Amino acid sequence: MKRYLDNHVIADLNRKIVVLTGPRQVGKTTLARQLMASQPGAQYLNWDVPADRGVLERQSWNPKAPLLVLDEIHKMPGWKQRLKGIADGRAAGQRILVTGSARMDTFRQSGESLAGRYLAWRLHPISVREWCEQQGAEPEAALSHLLERGGFPEPALAPNATEAARWRQQYFTDLIREDIVDFSRVQEIGTMKLFVELLRERVGSPLSLASIARDLAVSPTTLKRYLDILQALFVVFTVTPWHHNIARSLLQSPKVYFFDTGVVRGDDGVRFENAVAGMLLKHAQYEQDAHGKPVQLHYLRTKDGTEVDFALAEEQRLTHLIECKWADAAPHRALRRFADQFPNAEAVQIVRQLRQPEWRDGLHIAEAAPWLAQLSA
Repeated sequence: MKRYLDNHVIADLNRKIVVLTGPRQVGKTTLARQLMASQPGAQYLNWDVPADRGVLERQSWNPKAPLLVLDEIHKMPGWKQRLKGIADGRAAGQRILVTGSARMDTFRQSGESLAGRYLAWRLHPISVREWCEQQGAEPEAALSHLLERGGFPEPALAPNATEAARWRQQYFTDLIREDIVDFSRVQEIGTMKLFVELLRERVGSPLSLASIARDLAVSPTTLKRYLDILQALFVVFTVTPWHHNIARSLLQSPKVYFFDTGVVRGDDGVRFENAVAGMLLKHAQYEQDAHGKPVQLHYLRTKDGTEVDFALAEEQRLTHLIECKWADAAPHRALRRFADQFPNAEAVQIVRQLRQPEWRDGLHIAEAAPWLAQLSA
């Protein structure tokens, strides 16, 4: 299946190193191999494969390979310095694609070592827009399919729901057993698994690490580290409350969502909210990566508990207020309140099961599927 970043990656490979990150099995390797198919002599090296690891350590790959794909090299000791050497020493015309299933935020914290040498893209699960464009589906059918299967390519493209469920069970087992062990001590895996199980039941609610820490008999500091690991591995992402003061926003309770909607435990409304969160994050990060726009995803909440599910902001200015409902078309009181407070932001209540779109009291009551299909990615 062609992915929404294919053409962007191809174009940027002609300019600089391209760094492509995203969750395990979201399609990074498939995208890379599809690019290699059009580049005779291209070479793929994965740090997790012992034979490839030796080639990477010796730097004995084909210097004339038109495309060199380096997978999971963030696990290689001193990888930033080595990648700098690869970038500076590559043959004229050789293109380099770096992929990984862990966030490479250290790129942005590495001083001048990699400055100006790479362009970054984040690959997300399939959204309503992408499924419509690639499969020729209507938005309503696309959203129904993705709510049932999740947006990862293999379960989304599986012949039936049973095969999708088998994939998900194995995926989650491998994620805990392999990837998380790389970031934490083996004796912590049991507690980490319990933490993940609790998060699956708390999707969409402000997260109290102190409360969960008491339940698990560990410190909030330990759980904060676990949460950082889960975010670094693209298992979950957090949405922070919006505030003019960024520091104050980060100190307030975030909400946690999963990249794979299929693992969420909750009713239809909770799963729907998680799916919307993932598609809004994909939209925001696509705008950042493709256009350099500082689009950020937040939620709104006051001290008295008044809350709107999501808000998109750009340059510290709210552009969209978004409330998710499964079937309730009555204007949400909190959305109306925030719409009055931020009149320049588009206020929309997206409803999964809506008989008729309306404009009421300045709010757009919109059918969810078509609205999600018009996001950027």
